Amino acid sequence: MVRRTWNWVLFCVGWVFTAIGVIGVILPGIPGTVFLIMAAWCFTRSSPRFEHWLVHHPKLGPPVLRWRESGAIAPRIKMIAIGSMAFSWGLVWLTAPPIGIAASGICLALSALYVGTRPNS
Repeated sequence: MVRRTWNWVLFCVGWVFTAIGVIGVILPGIPGTVFLIMAAWCFTRSSPRFEHWLVHHPKLGPPVLRWRESGAIAPRIKMIAIGSMAFSWGLVWLTAPPIGIAASGICLALSALYVGTRPNS
């Protein structure tokens, strides 16, 4: 019962990530690749059918495949992702208490370091 519920949750989260990823592909400045990678991860654990669909999709699949094969991210995508993190932190800086600013700053800095050190595709 718990496993079935967990699969359902992962399936729904996978579709939310897919929707955000598609929006990111359409709108400039919004990183879609990272959400598509997370969607593929969710579908791998919940629905092999939709994981196959996503990975083999002509527009959405190539960045996911590059990530799976080599952990590579295109330089343009890296810049967008890190820029989005910086912008997000700026919003937090304007609205959050000091502990929130510090905590989000540390998390975003580590995330930016991780993205920045991935190989280029």
